[in-house]
Amino acid sequence: MKKKSSADKTFPIVGIGASAGGLEALQQFFNAMPADTELAFIVVVHLDPSHVSLLPELLQKQTPIKVVQITNGMLVEPNRVYVIPPNKSLSIFNRKLQLTDLELPRSSHLPVDLFLRSLAQDQGDKAIGIILSGTGSDGSLGLTEIKAANGLVMVQDEASAQYNGMPKNAINMGVVDYILPPGEMPARLIQYSQSKKSIKVPSIRQQGNTEDLLQTIFFLIRNQTRHDFSLYKKNTIYRRIERRMHLHQITDMADYVAFLQKNEQEVGTLSKELLIGVTSFFRDPDAYDILAHKILQPFLNERPSDYTLRVWVPGCSTGEEAYSIAIVVRECLDNINHHINVQIFGTDIDERALETARRGLYFSGINVDVNPERLKRFFIKEDDSYRIKKSIREMLIFAAHNVIMDPPFTKLDLISCRNLLIYFGPELQKKILPAFHYSLKEDGILFLGPSETTGQSDHFFTVLDKKWKIFRRSHSAGAMPRSLNLHKAVNPIINNDVKIPNIIQKTEELSMLQLVEAILKHSSAPPCTIIDAKNNIIYVHGKLGKYLEPAEGKFSVNILDMVRHGLKVELTSAITQATQTRKKVRKKARSIQQDGSQIGVNMTVNPILEHSSTPGLMMVTFEDTLEETLLKQAKLQRLPATTKEIEALQRQLDFTKENLQTTIEELETSNEELRSTNEELQSTNEELQSTNEELETSKEELQSLNEEAVTVNAELQSRIDELQSANDDMKNLFDSTAYSDLFEHRFWTI
Repeated sequence: MKKKSSADKTFPIVGIGASAGGLEALQQFFNAMPADTELAFIVVVHLDPSHVSLLPELLQKQTPIKVVQITNGMLVEPNRVYVIPPNKSLSIFNRKLQLTDLELPRSSHLPVDLFLRSLAQDQGDKAIGIILSGTGSDGSLGLTEIKAANGLVMVQDEASAQYNGMPKNAINMGVVDYILPPGEMPARLIQYSQSKKSIKVPSIRQQGNTEDLLQTIFFLIRNQTRHDFSLYKKNTIYRRIERRMHLHQITDMADYVAFLQKNEQEVGTLSKELLIGVTSFFRDPDAYDILAHKILQPFLNERPSDYTLRVWVPGCSTGEEAYSIAIVVRECLDNINHHINVQIFGTDIDERALETARRGLYFSGINVDVNPERLKRFFIKEDDSYRIKKSIREMLIFAAHNVIMDPPFTKLDLISCRNLLIYFGPELQKKILPAFHYSLKEDGILFLGPSETTGQSDHFFTVLDKKWKIFRRSHSAGAMPRSLNLHKAVNPIINNDVKIPNIIQKTEELSMLQLVEAILKHSSAPPCTIIDAKNNIIYVHGKLGKYLEPAEGKFSVNILDMVRHGLKVELTSAITQATQTRKKVRKKARSIQQDGSQIGVNMTVNPILEHSSTPGLMMVTFEDTLEETLLKQAKLQRLPATTKEIEALQRQLDFTKENLQTTIEELETSNEELRSTNEELQSTNEELQSTNEELETSKEELQSLNEEAVTVNAELQSRIDELQSANDDMKNLFDSTAYSDLFEHRFWTI
């Protein structure tokens, strides 16, 4: 008995979400599910809160597994189906089901998302999420958290769903492992559950060549995607690899490496899964409150008018954290009397996630994380989604950037890097945190996640809030960190049956153009060019026609061949001096233009980015000097004007003044009329907006009522079909009984 109790603690829990049209899908699913699977099933559907649910009875007729309606505090056991009751919200904690009364309006309640999120937090990699037929987007965000926790995600294919809204939105999240009809899901579930018992991370680690196999996987990913995971935490890497092995029914790590070598698609999928992180709006709300009221508000109060606040959110994923920071900043700016500019840079290496961030469109499930006041002020409702308003969107710039390899942003007031460092190993953290220190201004702020610390780099930062990991940059000197060269030599070793070509020990060199673009993309630098160690131009920023021109003869990109007459001597001297000292050098000279005129020019040569693959890069900047322009003054000889001419000119001037005054008065009258019309239009627009919001609310409520009505109708129709079948059976019985009596009567008569 003790052995069974121990096993009971390890069985997977399957959360199933459905809405309109879900009854048929649920019946198909459980009709194909065997009785003894060592799985527990929790069914969450959109129910009419005022109607008694027939769902437990209807499902029980389709499966030998015991089906029960949930009561508060019920302990989840294997080989059971638990069905949510009407008018309740459901969550799970320590395998116990918790019921609460509905608090949100009916149209805002998303029971599937709520339960799947709690399932991911409670069960981790033992959580399984399934979405069946339904309208809307309920369940999509919950599936994302299950996937991030290394759980399994399945969705009904759109072709077999009566209503494809929920399946379609879930598939668009990009986290689904299997897309199947409901009747085919049980077989895959059982295979996955059995493979979990046969594949264990400790056994993978104990293999003699585990490290070599792991390095081979890193190389394959880096060769295809240019992303290096070799210094990520090994526990995270092993869990992700184990999960992919479960899905493909592979029990040996060497076999999985061989599978990767033959399958480029699997390499891309594994890379995407290594990037999956949990993110949401205002994650840890108390932390954002502390940041806003105790840190940012005093900081902004001390900034001068027209100051530019610069913020960097590395690893921003789909943008929720970056937008949360923007909203907090906007709320703080409302409390000060002067104007401050805001620049927020959200960066990530996942292009698909960045596209979501740029759209600024999120499923309605975010209403769990964003309070109603912020939803109304900073978001626009669009069908089943919320879109960030333009006033917030314009504060942000989203760009692809590798925090490990690319140069960091500089002159920052705030870096918000929450729940990214937890995936990095100690060696990588020791390189990232000094880079953050360099990026911040003297009193800059570092905002980390609750499970992260500055570790061995604590001398770079001073603690402002210990609980929520908010730090201020210390005044210890920090030089420009060299570009992070983190690639290790890779010498993959696989079993004797698996061979691959010779693998280079150095990874591909980082493109010089990418490095240059990373520096200049968001800068306001004057016209400049980047040259390499041979003085060849590799990048141009701004208009340089006044300073450079193609030389006659064979085309050359050497800057000394292209520089205009008068600048070459000083530029040559500046480049030579900068190369020797590795310090910034300034020179003044005069550029001679094609028309013979001269322009004073300030030239600056500045060495940048020491990197093994791109040595000797320098930025050459050109700026015009602030000196008086020499103009030739033409001597104009005018004949003296007569008295009549003067009087005529005076009359013309008076007439012009009168016309001008009349025009000004007419314009003022027109402006008053326009102002009045504008106020009327604004008032009308506000009324229309209010009416639109009311209509939108009514639409959501009607949609919710329709979903519940469809579910109730399906239950009643199923009951009617059963009654019809029973009625037919009774009729056949009566007909058969009457015939028998007649036969017996005739027999005795004879």
